[in-house]
Amino acid sequence: MIKTIAIDDEPLALQRLIRYIEKTPFLELTGSFDSALNAMEFVEKEKIDLIFLDIQMPDLSGTEFVRTLKNAPKIIFTTAYEKYAIEGFKLDAIDYLLKPYGYEEFLIAAQKARKYINLENATEQTVESTNEFLFVKSDYKTKRIIFNDILYIEGLKDYIKVYLWNDTKPLLSINSLKTIEQKLPPSKFMRVHRSFIVNLNRIEIIERSRIVFGKVYIPISDQYKEKFQDYLDRNLV
Repeated sequence: MIKTIAIDDEPLALQRLIRYIEKTPFLELTGSFDSALNAMEFVEKEKIDLIFLDIQMPDLSGTEFVRTLKNAPKIIFTTAYEKYAIEGFKLDAIDYLLKPYGYEEFLIAAQKARKYINLENATEQTVESTNEFLFVKSDYKTKRIIFNDILYIEGLKDYIKVYLWNDTKPLLSINSLKTIEQKLPPSKFMRVHRSFIVNLNRIEIIERSRIVFGKVYIPISDQYKEKFQDYLDRNLV
């Protein structure tokens, strides 16, 4: 079962979310809240897999709420305005529901979340790490990758690509970027975009909020810019 909560300041919209969640066999409703502020303590203390979250709310918007979470669960935003969808996807949202939505649209979004959650759970044991290297399953083989050989890692829909400094062909593995991020030492690697993790020791050029690896430009998104700037400030002369 996927542990789920619903957050929406509109009573009718919240009741609809509750009804849809309770109707869906693979979802378990563990809480419902009329504001992000009221949900904050619950989310920090409880193990939550998925949040259905309204974007426009007083005091603290849905997107602002997600930015406060250290290890955010999967998010499906709900909104009456399509223009907020892009902002939602920048925060690694699984999907968004445009109000007013029906159960079919809700179920499609929920099934997408279930797919990602199941993938993460299934692949969590496929990456084993030590202080200097990790093992990654790729092409029906298990390969040892030395941390220092990694340039950057790109997250795709259901896969990751590991780019090595000494190999032009990336290593392809059925994994999520979040799973491998948890296995990498934070002193050596940093997520700078919803789709990219970089090896800090391999960075040589930064240009216009982009990390340059030869002909490849890795964007530094707004969500990770402050953390990356802190790293630069600590090492700037």
